[in-house]
Amino acid sequence: MADKRNLNAGFTGTPAEQPEGLAKAAQSAATEVKREIYAVASGARDHPHTAGALMLGTSILAFGLGYLIGRSAQERSPRTYW
Repeated sequence: MADKRNLNAGFTGTPAEQPEGLAKAAQSAATEVKREIYAVASGARDHPHTAGALMLGTSILAFGLGYLIGRSAQERSPRTYW
């Protein structure tokens, strides 16, 4: 049976060597994305009606664009038995 007093659950500190190159760029990008997400969430929390209207408008625009692209693809299709 394992000794419960000497249980190593994993590394939870900071690494001795700081990331370099691609790892540093990825870490920096992740930090910036988290900041932007927080800013958007904070703005949506402060102005829920505006956020809802923007989401609704974006959804309608995306649906209309998808519909038009689908109709244009259908007109070019040689199959008429659908």
